[in-house]
Amino acid sequence: MKAKIITYWIATVLLCAQMAFAAFAYFTRQPKVVEGFGSLGYPEYFPILLGTAKSLGVIALLIPGFALLKEWAYAGFTFTFLGAIWSHLAMDQDKAAMMPLAALVLLSISCLLCPESRRVAARHRLAETHEPHDVGLPSGTTGGR
Repeated sequence: MKAKIITYWIATVLLCAQMAFAAFAYFTRQPKVVEGFGSLGYPEYFPILLGTAKSLGVIALLIPGFALLKEWAYAGFTFTFLGAIWSHLAMDQDKAAMMPLAALVLLSISCLLCPESRRVAARHRLAETHEPHDVGLPSGTTGGR
């Protein structure tokens, strides 16, 4: 179990470091980034938009709590990496497709090994084990059914 958590954190930190570095390169408009997005036919504003999304995703994956937000970050990164792979392959940039593929592998490891306490499903199971709260309905009513 300890190896699973260590592997999860290694994959998550490596992924987040890669995404933070990419976001920094996007925000600072590094020449290779501008050239790379241009070669794929994306507009000039796209790196800023993607850098913002990646920054928010990194924060969501690293902060404690907010399990639903983490699930959205995993989904967003998945769509981003699949889109990047597809874009590179469509433009015959096979070598360039390897970086988002590697990121997708790290993302998959992080997502699959994510501890129960950081998952949405765990929150639902926890809620099911508790007694339902009084919702303020008079005794004997069914809430309109």
